[in-house]
Amino acid sequence: MGLLSIKVYWGDEMKFLKATWAILCKDLLTEKRTFVTMGSMLVFALIVILIFMFAFDLAVGLRKEAASGIIWVTLCFAGTLSLDRTMALERDAEGIDGLRLAPFDHTVVFVAKVLTNWVYLLIIAVIVLAAYALFGNVMLFNGGFFAIILLGTFGYILIGILVATLNMQIKSHGPLLSVLLFPLLIPLLLAAVNASSLVLNGGDPAGLRTWVNVLIGYDLLFLAAGILLYDKILDE
Repeated sequence: MGLLSIKVYWGDEMKFLKATWAILCKDLLTEKRTFVTMGSMLVFALIVILIFMFAFDLAVGLRKEAASGIIWVTLCFAGTLSLDRTMALERDAEGIDGLRLAPFDHTVVFVAKVLTNWVYLLIIAVIVLAAYALFGNVMLFNGGFFAIILLGTFGYILIGILVATLNMQIKSHGPLLSVLLFPLLIPLLLAAVNASSLVLNGGDPAGLRTWVNVLIGYDLLFLAAGILLYDKILDE
C-alpha cells in the first residue's frame, strides 16, 4: 500500500513538472519568435540607465553608492512590461481559456508564468548590470549582489504574476497593473535596495542578514499565496 502511494505521488509530480515545462517552453518559444517582450524591456531598461547616468552626472564614488537604487528602479519598471505583455498575450489569443480547461492543477500555470517572467527579468538584470558597470566605470559583478538580485526578482515576479492575472481577469491594461502592484512591492524593494547597498558598499553584517531574511520571507509568503490562491484567481 505504501509503495502504491509513492508511485501515485511520483506520477502526479511528474505530470506537474511536464505540464510546467510545456507551458514554459511555449512561452519562451513565442518570445524567441517575436522578441517583443524582451525587446521592449531591454530598450526601456537601457534608456533609464542612460538617463540616470548622464542626466545626473554623478561622480564615480556616488555612482557605486547609487547603483542599488538605480538598478532596482530600472528592474522594477522593466518588469511591469514583461508581466503585462505575458498575460496580454494569453488574453488576446484566448490562450488562458485553454489553460483553464487543461487537465491539470492551475498551480502549473502559476509556476510556469513565474519561471518565464523570472528568466526574462534575470536576463535584463545581467544586461543592466553590464551597462551600468560600463557607463559608470564601477565594478558591480559581486556574488552577494547576484544572490540579492535572485531573491528580489523572484519575489517581484511572484507578486507580479498574481496581480497581473487579477488585472487580466478584470480586463484592464497596463496602468492599473502598476497601481495595484507597486504598493505591494514597497517592502520588497526596500529590502532589496538596502541589502544591495550593504553588499556593494559595505556595512553592518547584522543589518544585511535582516534585509536578506525579509526578502526570503516575502518570497515564501507570496509563493504560498500563489499556490493557494492562483486557482481561484484564474477561475474568477
